[in-house]
Amino acid sequence: MTQKRVSIREIAELSGVSVATVSRVINNNGRFSETTRQKVMAVIREQGYETNAMAKGLRMHKSNTIGIVVPDLNNSFFADLVEKIEQQLFETGYSTIICDTARDPRKEAGYLKMLEAKLVDGLIVISGLKEFDSQQLSRHVPIVCIDRKPNTDKIKYIGSDHYKGAQLATEKLISAKTNPILLAGSRDSPSLIDRIKGYQDTLAKNGLQADNTSVIRLTEEEEQTPDTRRSALREILRELMTKTQPPIGIFAVSDTLAADVLIAAHSMFISVPSDLKVIGFDDAPIARYCYPELTTVRQNTDEIAVHATSYLVSAIQGKKEEDSSNNKLVDVSLVNRSTV
Repeated sequence: MTQKRVSIREIAELSGVSVATVSRVINNNGRFSETTRQKVMAVIREQGYETNAMAKGLRMHKSNTIGIVVPDLNNSFFADLVEKIEQQLFETGYSTIICDTARDPRKEAGYLKMLEAKLVDGLIVISGLKEFDSQQLSRHVPIVCIDRKPNTDKIKYIGSDHYKGAQLATEKLISAKTNPILLAGSRDSPSLIDRIKGYQDTLAKNGLQADNTSVIRLTEEEEQTPDTRRSALREILRELMTKTQPPIGIFAVSDTLAADVLIAAHSMFISVPSDLKVIGFDDAPIARYCYPELTTVRQNTDEIAVHATSYLVSAIQGKKEEDSSNNKLVDVSLVNRSTV
C-alpha cells in the first residue's frame, strides 16, 4: 500500500489535539493521557503516517546508530562478540556500522572520522595495540572500550579477567606435573600483558622459576601464515623435547595458536596429552574441532555484550546504571577437554 503523504499538523487536526501533543506522543516524551495517546495513534495508523527518521535525527543530532570498531573480524572471538553486540543493539532499536581496522592505526583514524560524520550516537571500541585516545573525536559521544584501555577514566572499560584466565590455565598445567611455558605471538595488547602477568605470578606462587625461556614469542615473520607458524612451532617443540623431560606443558594465548601447536605435534608424532599438554584461550569453535579436543579458557561473550550494550544505551539516553564503576571485569572459566 502506498504511504500517504500526511503532515504532523494534519494528524493533529484529525485527532483534535495540538501539534505539540502529537509530537509528544510520537516521541513518547512529555505529559499526555492514555486516552490522548490512543486517539493520536489510531489516526496515525489510519493515515499510514511515518516519521522521517533521517530528518528527525538531524534535528535532534541523533541517528539511532552505533559505531563498532574491531581489529580483525577473521578472529572468531571478535566475530562472535560483534555478532552478539549487534543483536543486542538491534533489539533496543539501534542500527550498527561495523568497521574492521585490520589492526591499522591509519585505517582506524579514518573510520572514526567517518563515524563522526554519520552522527553515530555512541561507539564501541574492541581491543587494539594501545590505549584508545578519545581526543581523536571532535564531539562527545558515549564510548565503551572492550579489552582496550581508554586514555581517560571517564570512558567505560569492559574486559574479561585475563589475569584469572592465565592463573587457571597455569595451575591446571602445574597440577598435571608440567613446568608450564607460555606461548604467544608478536603483537602486544593489554589482554596479553594481563595473561603474561597472571602466568608469571602463578609460577612464583607455586615455587617455580620464570626465566627467559618461560615465555616464547613468535616473530612477525614466523606468524605470517599457517605454514610459517607451524614450521616455527615444530622447531620450538623439537628444542623443548630435547631439553625437557616429558610431559611438556604449553599455555597458548589463543585457541588458534594452540591448534597450530597440536598440528605441529601430530606431524612430529608427539603424543598429546601423554608427552605434551596444551591449553588455549577463548573457547573458539576451533577448540571443539581439534584432535584431541582442546582444553581452553572460556571468555563469556554473552555477558560482555550485555554489559557493553546496556551501559552504552543507558548513557545515550541519559540514564544512570546501578553499577557506576567505569571498570568491569567479566569472569572466565576453564573448559576441561582432552589436551591435558
